[in-house]
Amino acid sequence: MPELPEVETIRRVIEPQIRGLAIEQAAVSRPEVIAHPGADEFCRRLTGQVFESVARRGKFLVMQLESGDRMMIHLRMTGCLLVTPAACPAEKHTHIMIRLNDGRELRFSDTRRFGRFWLLQKGEADTYSGMEKLGREPLAPDFTAEYLSSRLGKRRKTIKECLMDQSVIAGIGNIYSDEILFAAGIYPARPANTLTGAEWERLAGVILERLSFFIRKNEITPEEYLETKGKDYRNTPFLRVYGHEGEPCPVCKTALCRMVIGGRSSTYCPHCQGNYSNFLS
Repeated sequence: MPELPEVETIRRVIEPQIRGLAIEQAAVSRPEVIAHPGADEFCRRLTGQVFESVARRGKFLVMQLESGDRMMIHLRMTGCLLVTPAACPAEKHTHIMIRLNDGRELRFSDTRRFGRFWLLQKGEADTYSGMEKLGREPLAPDFTAEYLSSRLGKRRKTIKECLMDQSVIAGIGNIYSDEILFAAGIYPARPANTLTGAEWERLAGVILERLSFFIRKNEITPEEYLETKGKDYRNTPFLRVYGHEGEPCPVCKTALCRMVIGGRSSTYCPHCQGNYSNFLS
């Protein structure tokens, strides 16, 4: 699933390509992809609208329209957005095609069909997407160690699970929680309520640094993004622990280990990140 750095990359690629363009027609081939309103109403409301801006909230994209309406998108596991010439053959599993007034199309494809769109009218409350329940943005100025410790400092859940709690931190998932905890030197199965004030400070700083680093490494031009069909822009070469079970730790050369926490895989260094037994007393 795309996490915050990937969704931010998509935002930066898509926004300059569609800003100020009008929608001439919208077509939906898989109605279940439209969560609100119905697919026919979605197409009718979009026609004639003009894109004003594209924002990101956690793992959501928010496309603001000049009318005040807004379209929210969650890509889920395999969703992909492309701005492409209308004459280009559609990718397999393309479910939405939005024709723009410059001769191009905004297309959404999704192999597993988990991605969802919501179109809200100006002033309409968002009681549909769940976006209103998201916690703070980890790149925002008010994302601090004090915020983290106040929301998570009394929890007995593992710090790995806490980092992925979208109601506290918007946008971090399985991949970047591993990378953040490794950089912070914190064992992923450690209960959150055992972290010290200094560790919360370090963790807050590492979250900002790591996410910013991966956003920079993800930079890609619209041309490159289209050439790779939006599938080759991710940070795989720069991941230090995620997906590297059994390989040498990039710092101490100890073999990286894997465990399952809350039903999710977690890779860590048993030397650099300590051990659970250190926190039982």
